[in-house]
Amino acid sequence: MKYIDEFNDPQLARRLLDEIRATATRPWALMEVCGGQTHSIIRHGIDQLLPEQVELIHGPGCPVCVTPLEVIDKALEIASRPGVIFCSFGDMLRVPGTDRDLFRVKGEGGDVRVVYSPLDALELARRNPDREVVFFAIGFETTAPANAMAVHQARRLGLTNFSLLVSHVRVPPAVEAIMTAPECRVQGFLAAGHVCSVMGMAEYPELAERFRVPMVVTGFEPLDILEGIRRAVRQLERGEHRVENAYPRAVREEGNPAAVRMIEEVFEVTDRSWRGIGRIPASGWRLTDAFRAYDAEHRFDVSGIRTEEPAECRAGEVLQGLIKPTECAAFGTTCTPRTPLGATMVSSEGACAAYYLYRRMNAPAPQTGETAQQAGGTAQQEVTPVA
Repeated sequence: MKYIDEFNDPQLARRLLDEIRATATRPWALMEVCGGQTHSIIRHGIDQLLPEQVELIHGPGCPVCVTPLEVIDKALEIASRPGVIFCSFGDMLRVPGTDRDLFRVKGEGGDVRVVYSPLDALELARRNPDREVVFFAIGFETTAPANAMAVHQARRLGLTNFSLLVSHVRVPPAVEAIMTAPECRVQGFLAAGHVCSVMGMAEYPELAERFRVPMVVTGFEPLDILEGIRRAVRQLERGEHRVENAYPRAVREEGNPAAVRMIEEVFEVTDRSWRGIGRIPASGWRLTDAFRAYDAEHRFDVSGIRTEEPAECRAGEVLQGLIKPTECAAFGTTCTPRTPLGATMVSSEGACAAYYLYRRMNAPAPQTGETAQQAGGTAQQEVTPVA
């Protein structure tokens, strides 16, 4: 299959691993920003195959995970109200709020529906003019164009029973927050390819220069990730800090101008709270005044909600790359996908979910002195490696 099978080639993976091993002469810590990349890394055992000098730190690139608890509780409140059809992508239904989740609201009689696009929710609004239809609009820059289009279409169609509960976040301000944190160990980034496919790469050179870190735009298949690591390590060894595009089949320098125009028409930049991290200036979007009538927070007046995170959950530290999931005492014991304490154990892009799904119940000991082929044989016992 084009652009899938050829990016899983074991021989090419071994060659890239050998190049990384030959290049890295000292310890380097790289952060993959995207949760999809995290799952690919853990699924294929890439972190176990790398030389001991190269450490991968998991970043906050899971949109479900960083949706603040306050917004989750607002979603639960709106979904519980009579006359509301609350629409969401499926991975939000198990995300715990303060005392319940959307599955429980559905079980208690709320009309909660899983949709595959915000345009599905828009169609529900068209077919149910006597009901209020709310779509849970979360995500990074990747999902913003479709959500913007849904609101744009609602206004064009004259629909007054459709609204968005918005919790959009932006990657560049999060990178800045990570790099300015006192405990930051990140020396280079694997930038999220899908985000850059929408927004382009214009915001990253200034960050790379200011913090003197290489930033390599990277895809999601095993060879994509290994190539991103190879380029980042090469820059670090040379003392360089540039933005490189290692995902040219999907990312152009300018991104997708039509998508960007749609976002800029419907949304405006705002400060945004990130679950487990806190408030990051200019890190999110909200609807502009011209589209404020489609803002569910204003329509349903859900202000004044009080939230409380479980004390034993360390998801915030996982999201900031300060600890691995296995370093949390609740991981795999009181916190599992069936009984999650935090969103990182629920989401299909959450680091805790990846470690649990691929049976990384204990942090693996670093490998030394092995060839790529030997390392592949070792990792094969635990995960499905690329080599």
